[in-house]
Amino acid sequence: MNTQKNNTGATNQNGLEVKLYQNVSKATDEAVSNSTIGPFKYLEGHPRQYRFDAKEGIFNINGTEKLGGSTNGQTLTFQPIAWRIFTDNILNMGTKNWADFFFIDEKNCVSAILFHGYSVDNIFRLIEPLFYDDLTLADVVVTATAERKENTKIQPKGVYYVANFSYKLADPEQTKKLKAFGQSTKIFRQETLTDIATIKTAYNYYNPFNNPGEELLTGNGIHVLN
Repeated sequence: MNTQKNNTGATNQNGLEVKLYQNVSKATDEAVSNSTIGPFKYLEGHPRQYRFDAKEGIFNINGTEKLGGSTNGQTLTFQPIAWRIFTDNILNMGTKNWADFFFIDEKNCVSAILFHGYSVDNIFRLIEPLFYDDLTLADVVVTATAERKENTKIQPKGVYYVANFSYKLADPEQTKKLKAFGQSTKIFRQETLTDIATIKTAYNYYNPFNNPGEELLTGNGIHVLN
């Protein structure tokens, strides 16, 4: 269920509404609005792609740029602004359970990362205690950590990685801004979008298939959903 909340911020001296996530020009007292959607960069339907390499246990950007830091790319920390957990046959990998998370990275880009299989099971283990504390994933900062696993049923044994998840409470003011942005922006990832997915849970996820007649930006130009 995608629960929408009030994202109204304040008004400037001209009486115009300013969203919580928007910057205001000190010179003109007007909200700064451009292709970066306030302070954040986002090409609709095409977020910056982070990936979890389950063979190597490494997080990367676009499959090429390994994340650095003290953990040598084995962790990724983010605060979700939208998500969708679903079952579908995508990316030529057969029907699986998937979790699409959207967040703002350190460069203020709307970004996405996709998990599947056992990693999705671990996400539900994270959601449960949050639910009983009246929180959601949008209220916390999540750290995904690669955990090594072995398949001893084959010889030689196989090695693979799953993502485990932990969290800490996020800054309340930052959370308000991120929720306001997520609720007023069409956040989705066209690459993983089909019209046959079975949605288990979603938050601030925009599904163009529920809005026929709207235009999608594709690599070949504009595509209109009928």
